[in-house]
Amino acid sequence: METYRCEKQIHRLPGKIIHAIPLPEPEVNKTCNGEWTEEAIRNVVATQRRFFRTGTTLPVKWRIEQLKRLRQAVIAHADDFTAALAADLGRSEVEAYLCDVGPIIVEINEMLSGLRRWARPECHWSGLMCFPSLITKVYKMPYGVSLVISPFNFPILLTIGVVAAAMCGGNTVVIKSSSKSSACTAVLKQFFAEVFPPEYITLIDGGHDIADLCLAQRFDKIFYTGSPAVGKHVLTEAAKNLTPVALELGGETGNWCIVRKDADIKDAARKIAFFKLTNAGQICININQIAVAEEIAEDFLAELQQSFVNQIGEHPETNDEYPKLITDAAYDKCAKWADEYRSRIVFGGRGVRETRKYAPTIIYPVDINENIVQHELFCPLLPVVPFKDAQADELMEVIAGREHPLAMYIFTRNKRWANRVMQTQQFGGGCINEVCIHMMVKGVPFNGTGHSGMGAYHGEWGFREFTHPQTVLHGSTIFNLPLREHPYGGKTGKKKMQLLKLFER
Repeated sequence: METYRCEKQIHRLPGKIIHAIPLPEPEVNKTCNGEWTEEAIRNVVATQRRFFRTGTTLPVKWRIEQLKRLRQAVIAHADDFTAALAADLGRSEVEAYLCDVGPIIVEINEMLSGLRRWARPECHWSGLMCFPSLITKVYKMPYGVSLVISPFNFPILLTIGVVAAAMCGGNTVVIKSSSKSSACTAVLKQFFAEVFPPEYITLIDGGHDIADLCLAQRFDKIFYTGSPAVGKHVLTEAAKNLTPVALELGGETGNWCIVRKDADIKDAARKIAFFKLTNAGQICININQIAVAEEIAEDFLAELQQSFVNQIGEHPETNDEYPKLITDAAYDKCAKWADEYRSRIVFGGRGVRETRKYAPTIIYPVDINENIVQHELFCPLLPVVPFKDAQADELMEVIAGREHPLAMYIFTRNKRWANRVMQTQQFGGGCINEVCIHMMVKGVPFNGTGHSGMGAYHGEWGFREFTHPQTVLHGSTIFNLPLREHPYGGKTGKKKMQLLKLFER
C-alpha cells in the first residue's frame, strides 16, 4: 500500500504557509477485545488532525489523485460490495449496481471534472469604501477532520459518496458506519484500510455507544444521514463544540406523492411500483403515502396492483430479486402496521419473517389525519389517501402544515398547477410526472430542510458543504487616505461624511 506520510514538508497556500510536523506512528489500533474505546477514537482524531495540519490534503492535484484512487478501488471491489448488499438487504446484482456502486462512480467522475474549477479562488472588486485596496479573494478552505455517520439503507453509496465529497473538499475523514448493515460495514472497513492510510481515512464500526464516543470528540465538520430523532441528538452533541453539521434526514411525516385526476395513471402506477419495490421501501426519498384523486382512485389502484405484479410477480415475498428489511425489528414493525390496517389492505399484506421479506402492501382508503400517514414508514407499506380533485389546493395546505418532507412527487398534466406547487411547498427535492431520479442529475444539490435535513451535497454542492469560504482582502501600502481615521468632528468630519455617502454605492 502506498504511504502518504509527509515529513517536514512545506505546503504553500494563498496568504499563508503551513509548516508540516513529523507524524508519529498512528495509534489507531488500540482497541479492547476488538471494540473501539474512547482513547482509541481520540487517538484517531488526534492523528488525523496532525496529518491535516501538514497541508498534505490541500493541493487540488493531490485530492484529484486520491479521488482517482478511490474510483479505481470502487470498480475493483464492486463484486464485494454487491455480495455485502445481498447479505444485508437482499439486493440483486442489478439493484446493487443501480443504486449504490454506479452512482458512486458517476459522483466521483463529476468531482474529477469539476474540482479544479470549484476550488479556484474567487476574485472580487473590493469597492470604493476599501480604496486603495482593490482586490479581495475568497478561498475555499477545507474544514479539517470530518466525521461521516452513514446509514444502513444505502451503506455503500451513503458512505463512499459522502467520503468522496469530504475528500474533494480537502478534509480527512473518520467514518462511523451502521452496525445494522454488518456485512457492508465489514467490507467497507477492509476497503478503506487497503486504499488509504488511517491518518487520512479511518472507519470505526460498532453500535450507538461507539457513535456517541465519536460525537464526544471535537471534529471540524459532521455529516449525518439517518432519522430526524437521531439527527437531533447529533446536533445536540455537535453544539457542545460548535461543530458545523450537515444532516440528511428522511422527513418525520413522510414524502407525499400526489396523483390528480388528469394524470396518466398507467405511467404513474408503473413508476410508483418500481420505486416502492426498490430496497423494499427503505429509502429516505421514497414515497411514504399517496394522495389520489377519488375520481380515478379505483382505476389507479388497479393499475398499481398490476404494475407490482408485472415487475415482481404474484408473491414478491418469495422472489429472490426482492430486497428484505434490514432487521427482525424492522420486519416486526412493518407487520404490526399492516395488521393494524388489515381490513383495508387491498394488495399484499404478506411476509416471511425468516427471510425478512414483506410484500409491497397497498392500504386503502386512509384518512389524511390517520396515524399511519403522519410517520415515516421506511418499509413496503403504501397508504393511499383519497381526495376530491377540486380540493387539491386544500390538500397541499394540509401537507404544508406538517414537517417538511425530503421529497415530493406530483403526477398531473396540469403543469401550471404542478409548477406552482413545486415553487411554494417546502421540501428537499422532487419530480413532476417522475420519481426519484432528480437526485441523479449532475450539478444540482440534494438534501432536505427542517426535519428532512440541512445543508446539501452531490457534485459541487458536496465540495461546498465540506469547505469554508474564507475571505481575504489584499491591502495596499500606498495611496491610503485618512478617511476612516479620526478626527470625525468639525469640517474634517463633514467632508468625510460627504465622501462616505459618495462611496456607498
